[in-house]
Order: sequence, then C-alpha cells, then structure tokens
Amino acid sequence: MKLVRKSIDVKDGAGSVALIADEPEDMWHAYNLILPGDQLRASTIRRVVSESATGSTDKSSVRISLSIQVESVDFDVQACILRVNGRNVEENKFVKLGGYHTLDLEMHKPFTITKDSWDLISLDRIDLACDVAARAEIAAILLEEGLATLCLVTPSMTLVRARIEVNVPRKRKGSSGHEKGMKRFFDQCFQAILKNIDFDVIKVLIIASPGFYKDQLFEYMKQTSVQSENKQFLQFLPKLLLIHCSSGQKHALAEALQDPGVQSQLEDTKFAVEVRALSKFFEVLAKDPDRAFYGYRHVSMAAEKGGVATLLLSDDLFRAQDVATRRKYIALVEDVKAHGGTVLVLSSLHTSGEQLKNLTGVAAVLNFPLPELSRLEDEAELAEEQEERAAADAGDILDALPAGGNARG
Repeated sequence: MKLVRKSIDVKDGAGSVALIADEPEDMWHAYNLILPGDQLRASTIRRVVSESATGSTDKSSVRISLSIQVESVDFDVQACILRVNGRNVEENKFVKLGGYHTLDLEMHKPFTITKDSWDLISLDRIDLACDVAARAEIAAILLEEGLATLCLVTPSMTLVRARIEVNVPRKRKGSSGHEKGMKRFFDQCFQAILKNIDFDVIKVLIIASPGFYKDQLFEYMKQTSVQSENKQFLQFLPKLLLIHCSSGQKHALAEALQDPGVQSQLEDTKFAVEVRALSKFFEVLAKDPDRAFYGYRHVSMAAEKGGVATLLLSDDLFRAQDVATRRKYIALVEDVKAHGGTVLVLSSLHTSGEQLKNLTGVAAVLNFPLPELSRLEDEAELAEEQEERAAADAGDILDALPAGGNARG
C-alpha cells in the first residue's frame, strides 16, 4: 500500500487519508479501513445514455471520480476484489445527488477515505499496510494420501491457491496401481506449485504431511526438476522445509507454522509474532489458568487492574456494524497500551485468527495471576445453572397443572 496523503485533525481525529493499493493484499487492508458511515472517493466507470437532437440515444461508458457515503462493503477473499456500495454525496454530471452507486476499488488507482474520527486501530492498520519491511510471504502444501492443499500465507491473509484430489488405489500384491496413482498425485502437486508460486517472492515453501508423504513429494520434485533441467526450482530447493502435520486439510497449517524451523525463517514478522503469541496463550491457559483469560468481560476486568501483558484481538471485532461495539474494543486497546501491554490484532483470514475467533475473538495473557476472575467465572456459571434449573422447575410445575390452569370448576 502506498500512502499518498494523510490529513487528520489532532484534536478530534477527523480527516481523510488517500491511498493506492499496490498488491491484492492491500484490498484486505482497505476492507478493514472502510466502514459504513465513512465517505469514499474513487475513480469508477459509469454507463451513461445520451440523447441527440433527433431523439436517438447512445450508450457509452465514462470514467468519473465519485464520492459516496458508505452503506455496505463486500470483499471477495479469493479474488481480492473490494466492492463498496453507497449514496453519492457530491453534485455530479452523471450521478444525481443521493443516487446509489457501487465502487469497485482498483489496483494502482488512488482512493480517499474520510472519517469523522480515525481511531488508533485504523491508523495502525495504515502503518502496517505501508510497511514494506513487514512483508514476508510463505507458501505451504499440506498433503496426505491422495489429498493436498496449497496455501499462500501473507502477513494478513491465508489464501488457498489449489486443492488436489486424486483417487489412489490400495496397495495390492502384483499390482502397480498404487504406485502409479501416487506418481500422478505427486505430479499434480508439483504442477500446482509451479503454477501458483512466484519463486522470486516466496521466502520459504513448507511441505507438511503425516508419515513420509512429504519426503516422497520432495524426492519426486527434485528428480523431475533434474530430468527437465528446471534450474529455477533446483535453486529454490534450499528454501523447502519438510515438517510433520496431521492431515492435508487447511486447518493443519496451524501445526506446521508453529514449527521452530518455520518460526526461525520468519523471524520477527507480524505473522510469526502472532502465531507465537497465540501458542503462548494456550500454553499459559493449560499450565497457569489464572494468568490467561478470554472473553470481553474477564479481559476488560484484567485490563482495569493493569494486568494484561499481551492482548489478542480478532480484526472482525473492529468491523462491527455497531459503533458502540467498536468503541468498546478500541477503549480496551487504549487501556492495555496505557498500562504498557502489547496489543496484537490477528487477521481472521489466518488460521491463528480463526482459532482466536472461536474463543470470542478476544484473549489475554496476564503479567500476574488474578484468581478472583476465575471465581467470577465459576460464580457466573453457577448462577446460569441455577437460572436454567429454576426455569426447568417452573416448566415442570406448569406441566403438572390441570387443563385450564387455575380456573375453578
């Protein structure tokens, strides 16, 4: 992402930011920045109908700059296409004031976002998107017998680039069907890698599987490259990492990315830091549960006591339609930072973000134990059980009443 212009009032945070998307991932950042109620100005194509003096009509397409009040934002993850719908807010020759229009944001063309108040999460998102040093792309192919998933992992997204399924016959004495099936499977995996991976950009390619499938695929690709004299792939071989995982499904990527070999390759990139932080949360939750909590209520209470060392949040929380909900989480972030804590906003398009989303989207590792929060949780669960039991008892009493309730016969 390229920052063209930033004009934001220091007092109330109102203002505008002009940006240019340089790569598909930048559309994901724009999706997280543009919210209902914002104003968006961008170049767009509009079909117009003109009428001549003789009464004949002519249809044509013209490129115009349009400003809309945002009402909805849609993002196509696989195609990285962003569509923003809203009403025109400026007089225009081709679109009437208040008329609806959908802007399709385009690569390499500027767009301007205007907000009544830019919060620190949005400003941090801009810094991240414009930080070239933070980018480190990795690829991973996860496989088991007859099934493979090829993923591309960027700082903010995990994209499935190919899914390979091949029917591999069972091993039988005197039959070469299994061997031929596996060779066909490995060939399709290799072709998917060659087609979808830019070897000049990718920092590391993970080959992960249960058993020895990863080793067999590696040997197949190596031998095939030697025979076909594919020098580019042969030079890329040192960047291949063979790692154990449980399956060829996408969810196994989380296991592979926690491997120390992968972590050392990624060093201190944003994604690696997030993976380590989430792993540490689960570790502390298992060994010292009074120092790890999830859910807004418990985490916010820990923040009030200045006890949060690391706060983990899903970026989904900041796309909430309800302004009060967004402000609640922004206040939580400000509180944690004010007490010296670290805040990490995890992408919901990463496996780590998906895991966090399943834990309410907010979790924290504390500097010190807070057993009273655990007691609050136990008390809340007990109160809930008592309410459910009381409701069930009331239902039993009603069921026991004769027809007509308390009517007198």
